[in-house]
Amino acid sequence: MDPVGAAAAQDLAISTAAERLAHLVQPVAEAEDVALRHAQGRVLARDIVSPIDVPPHDNSAMDGYAFDGLQLAAGQALRLRVIGTVLAGRVWSGEIGVGECVKIMTGAPMPQGLDTVVPFELAALQGDTHIVVAPGAVRRGDNRRRRGEDLKAGHSALRQGQALGPAALGLIASLGLPSAPVWRRVRVAYFSTGDEILNPGDPPREGAVYDSNGFSLMGLLTRLGVDVIDLGVVRDTPAQLEAALRAAAQQADAIVTSGGVSMGDADHTKATMAQLGEVAFWRIAMRPGRPMAVGHIRRAGHGAPALLFGLPGNPVAAMVTFLVFVRPALQRLMGAVVTDPVCLRATSSERLRKKPGRTEYQRGIVTRAADGALSARTTGPQGSGVLRSMVEANGLIVLPHEQGDVAVGDTVEVMMFDGAI
Repeated sequence: MDPVGAAAAQDLAISTAAERLAHLVQPVAEAEDVALRHAQGRVLARDIVSPIDVPPHDNSAMDGYAFDGLQLAAGQALRLRVIGTVLAGRVWSGEIGVGECVKIMTGAPMPQGLDTVVPFELAALQGDTHIVVAPGAVRRGDNRRRRGEDLKAGHSALRQGQALGPAALGLIASLGLPSAPVWRRVRVAYFSTGDEILNPGDPPREGAVYDSNGFSLMGLLTRLGVDVIDLGVVRDTPAQLEAALRAAAQQADAIVTSGGVSMGDADHTKATMAQLGEVAFWRIAMRPGRPMAVGHIRRAGHGAPALLFGLPGNPVAAMVTFLVFVRPALQRLMGAVVTDPVCLRATSSERLRKKPGRTEYQRGIVTRAADGALSARTTGPQGSGVLRSMVEANGLIVLPHEQGDVAVGDTVEVMMFDGAI
């Protein structure tokens, strides 16, 4: 076995690591009612049951003329006298007889006894008071929305664990509910580690680099909708790292760090994790992102421990491990239904080198040809420090554990960034 294969054999496969991580996560249990205007991205703590029928009455789906569809006869035109107009939000209280109709606007309640709407463009005007409906223009019941068609009173409208987006907020509002029961926000603290790390705005220093990971992680966490606690940069000393982890555990449900989890002399995160809590696993058969530590940090007192993710220091590796492991774990912690990023299958337009025994995530660009076929290519050099590749890519080409080299024309799976980053 080659050196890479021998090392990978000692590492956890992606599926095994994901399964272990799932067992570590205990969702938050505290719920609160939040006004809809502040509920975007929050996670439902219980089902929303509709108190009303939606729509609350039969109504017109079109601007047109409403009439009793029993008057339609196959192969015959129908002449109707227009006796009034029904606007949205108004109720028609008069009687409508045979051979009569009313002009009606979209959303307006259907008058009693009427069940069909012919759109304006399909009705021929005859003078100022009549219309003619051509044979076959509409069928009985066309363009009518029935009461309770969308949702009936007493039925579940939204399920516990759903993250509230714009459509869900609109649906709750349509039920007349001003607030939603949601789980409290998960608190996540993050910091970067390393003596070589500078904050943006600091003067350059030989041997130092600016902290990109902190800002990438901030963006990823913010996108998830958690409360983000920025603890800045922590230097490479066991004492400072211990103090930072203790402080983070007291404030947060989860902690995300970057750097300090490999085998270097100044990589202290894993050892400090073991001292303050437990290390569940720390080496994964993946590229980039093999050195990733996952575990718990104990809190002072008797509170539940804080979940800890020690991500690699290389920028791409930090983002990839976040997407693969941290994102679903935090969704579970939030009480949300875990949603996988959208994956597409595309034809590789280049040869990709890959050794079996680890899962690889290569930064890729998916394009669609004129015939609709999808093709994928890499962004170029795939070093885990080439952050520019994450900007240029629109997804990650996922090469499975047992996959070998990929030939031009082979089908590959691409985890798309849209919605995840």
